[in-house]
Amino acid sequence: MNRFSTLTNGLVKENPVLVFLLGICPVLAVSTQATNAIGMGLATTFVLLGANIAISLLRNVIPDKVRIPCYIVLIAGFVTLAQMVAEAYAYPLYLSLGIFLPLITTNCIILFRAEVFAKKNTVVDSAIDAVGMGAGFTLAMLAMASIREILGNGTWFGIPIPVLANDNIPIFTMAPGGFVVFGLLIATMNKVSKGRAVKRKEFGCAGCPSAANCQKGGAA
Repeated sequence: MNRFSTLTNGLVKENPVLVFLLGICPVLAVSTQATNAIGMGLATTFVLLGANIAISLLRNVIPDKVRIPCYIVLIAGFVTLAQMVAEAYAYPLYLSLGIFLPLITTNCIILFRAEVFAKKNTVVDSAIDAVGMGAGFTLAMLAMASIREILGNGTWFGIPIPVLANDNIPIFTMAPGGFVVFGLLIATMNKVSKGRAVKRKEFGCAGCPSAANCQKGGAA
């Protein structure tokens, strides 16, 4: 796989949100405003980039049996740094993201890329993968937040939109509206990729990085 493919895979073919369905909690929770989506996307990309680089550098040092706890400690360190920077320089955004900012530590996307990519590839390739996956996550968040904010509040990035500002649909700012938009975006992704975003076999045991350690995977 060349580096351009590594960079662009996260946008469509392996989009972490709309294809792998990872990191759904923050996507649904903070996607009521486009500003929040950009902030969460940048914070997640920063953590993903730092974690991928650190794990790639240490992949031959970290014992395999304790790799997951070590990965989580590294991820938590970068999350703490991102949280401190947001609190110091973007306090309104820090308040808007709330508990979901420190909960980036448990975001499945970051641990997934560590297991699937960073522990097997060079620092440069791991950094490129992090940027691509972060961009895919951010774009999915922005698309969802834009739809919900425009229809639900009649604004975009806080700017009132004529007509919609007075005739909006508040349910789109609530959980049911979030699920509706999320489902429509997944359907759109499948339509755009003609259902070929990720082949079915890639979801099986053969495509799982932990298959060798799993009883089912080992038996297979």
